[in-house]
Amino acid sequence: MNHLSGIDAAFLHLETPEMPMHVGSLNVLELPPGYSGDFYEDVKACLAARLHLADVFTRKLALMPFDLSNPVWVEDEDIDLDHHVRHITLPQPGSNSQLQQYVARLHSTLLDRSRPLWEFFVIDGLRSGEVALYVKVHHARLDGQAGIALGRAIFDVEPSGRRIKPPRAKLRRNQYQLGVAELLGAAISNTAQQVVKLIKSVPAIARAASSLLLPEKDENGQRHWSLPKTLDLFAPRTSLNVAITNQRRFAARTVPLAEVKEIAKRAGVSLNDVVMATVAGALRDYLVGHRELPAKSLSAAVPVSLRSAGDESANNQVSMVIMTLATDIADPLERLKKIAEASSNTKAMVGRVKAAIPTDFPMLAAPWLMSGLASLYGRSRLANILPPVANLVISNVPGVQTQLYFAGAKIISYYPVSIPAHGLALNITVESYNGRLDYGLIACRRALPDIADLADSLLAEHRKLLTLLRPAETPAAGVEAAPPRVAAPAAKPAPSRRRTAPRRPEVARVAARAESAPRRRAAKAA
Repeated sequence: MNHLSGIDAAFLHLETPEMPMHVGSLNVLELPPGYSGDFYEDVKACLAARLHLADVFTRKLALMPFDLSNPVWVEDEDIDLDHHVRHITLPQPGSNSQLQQYVARLHSTLLDRSRPLWEFFVIDGLRSGEVALYVKVHHARLDGQAGIALGRAIFDVEPSGRRIKPPRAKLRRNQYQLGVAELLGAAISNTAQQVVKLIKSVPAIARAASSLLLPEKDENGQRHWSLPKTLDLFAPRTSLNVAITNQRRFAARTVPLAEVKEIAKRAGVSLNDVVMATVAGALRDYLVGHRELPAKSLSAAVPVSLRSAGDESANNQVSMVIMTLATDIADPLERLKKIAEASSNTKAMVGRVKAAIPTDFPMLAAPWLMSGLASLYGRSRLANILPPVANLVISNVPGVQTQLYFAGAKIISYYPVSIPAHGLALNITVESYNGRLDYGLIACRRALPDIADLADSLLAEHRKLLTLLRPAETPAAGVEAAPPRVAAPAAKPAPSRRRTAPRRPEVARVAARAESAPRRRAAKAA
């Protein structure tokens, strides 16, 4: 049996109707010139020939009795493509805004756990004449890097596709579910293996924990160990740190990857630092506009991959770190510098403990408890009261830098669609693809109804960073540059004089008589 790891199972146990735990992507496709076929049927035919290339398509959950332990993956011998692949036509005018609203609605519904945990939606009716493909897969099945590997299985690098070798014939067991005794035996055996594995990893975990402590001396010169001063356990409270509903808002934006690399090169930082700074600047502008910017800097929960090089297994090997966004700094370049410095320190810390972070751990009798606590946490709205650890989730997934095709159509974009959570109502995931950097913003509708404004702020912040870092244009050859302007010395202020308004003729005559009357009286008296 294929057991779920502790991390894989956690995505199942923490799922609630308000917090679905699937990830997805939105691709815009360009049909071949002169295409006149039925693209929905072409998609089904393409997938039918490739289901055996990835286990995510053919395996479903077998739940343990009374949820005493994690489920296992079993082979589904009866895949219903009409259920997993669906067709939607947008109403007129078929705008990008309508497409993104529909994706938000599709992303808010739970996957059917009695079937393999994936769905494809072919969406047409776009006024551009293009077709969209929205895909969602449960996070218990894969993380970001495993998702890239899944994309390689179903996408092609040529419009004509590639020859797919048919699957090897298997003996059908005609067994819808496993027996109770078989499942309980597998649960006990797997739990024992997990306990042994965890005990063996204790020394490595202890060494990793001690590596986080820093030696210091107190006033008396006594040496002791303490946590890094940059470690901040709590983030400031914002309108994003609330309990969420199952209603969603989604926005997609794109910037050229070459421009992001140019910013990183000119600033001497990494591409991920530029992404973080772009999001930080957009959030700062958004919160300033709503008069909600806290004095303390916002923090982001950032997933970090624990995968070894070349590992493309369809499971989760990921952890989470907290990163400052330096939103208390107004200057964009100073903010970028601060984020790069914090990122460097975090990478060094993760490098020391990465190998010791467990991805599998025993959960005997824990699933039902985790599910109950997750439901209680959301419905009691404790996220509105407890101090947040971070303000949002930001994830950067390195993608494929070649042109891809699906069912003969050219893939134009690759927007990721991820998971908001209680206390973290906004998730911004970025994926690079074929010279693009595609931003996917997904949020609880009640917490962030105007997510399109925040997405536009991302583009504005990107242009701002690019403008600040690009040097001034140099004059063309043979054209003499204008001499620098020298400010003239400030002129001394002229002595103030009282200015009188010009008098009208009749007023002037009356005033003249009034002024000469005393002189006439004086002459008469003499």
